[in-house]
Amino acid sequence: MSHLLRKPEAFERSQGVKVVHQVKKANSKLCYVEFKVLDLIPNARYEEELDQQECCIVALTGKITVSDQQQTYQNIGTRKNVFEKKPTDSVYISNNRTFNITAVTQARVALCYAPSQQQLPTKWMKAEDNSIEQRGKYHNKRTVHNILSDSDHSANSLLVVEVYTESGNWSSYPPHKHDQDNLPEESFLEETYYHEIEPAQGFVFQRVYTDDRSIDETMTVENKNVVIVPAGYHPVGVPDGYTSYYLNVMAGPTRKWKFHQDPDHKWILER
Repeated sequence: MSHLLRKPEAFERSQGVKVVHQVKKANSKLCYVEFKVLDLIPNARYEEELDQQECCIVALTGKITVSDQQQTYQNIGTRKNVFEKKPTDSVYISNNRTFNITAVTQARVALCYAPSQQQLPTKWMKAEDNSIEQRGKYHNKRTVHNILSDSDHSANSLLVVEVYTESGNWSSYPPHKHDQDNLPEESFLEETYYHEIEPAQGFVFQRVYTDDRSIDETMTVENKNVVIVPAGYHPVGVPDGYTSYYLNVMAGPTRKWKFHQDPDHKWILER
């Protein structure tokens, strides 16, 4: 299996808390991004102490209560299924804080991490405050929910976004990359993709490749898989009959999303 593709694990972390994914620096080639997905049964509680990291807690499904021991956000989360296609609630927690999550209902939660030195205020990113974009044309159409964009100064490193791609369309396409620290032309940002697919027996294809092909992998990605993008272009293709959802987490030395398109395929935009 590809070293960039992660299948769900679902091991018991504590009573009522299962870890579905855990991407860390120690088990990946990433230096900036770490990522975790938790499944919680009602009333289950998860607690974590952050060191030199910030965390964006995304209520993927179900309702949760989040506290940093100073502020508490109760009963947040807007959907039973990500394919309701409406924005959800998230909470930003800065470095050197302890947070806990309590499940109000059955819940799935994403924890998105990046390095952080400067402590910032805890912030509830309300669902209604997510900006929604329609990107692309022809068969490259997708809907984007911005949770933490580079125009939002609530975080030190993290960029977090949700993307929906309809049946028969491509996303992150024409292929683009952001693996050079060369602003203003391009920024260096590592990335993870957490995928869900409707209906759940479906699959999408994702290719990750660099100009020199030192990375060149094409993966069959199934429901609840994670794809790691340490560098390179990373397009996603959605077969007919299925709808793609993914949660993107990005971080790097500069909190700016500036990408470079593959010159071999840039002509697609010029039609």
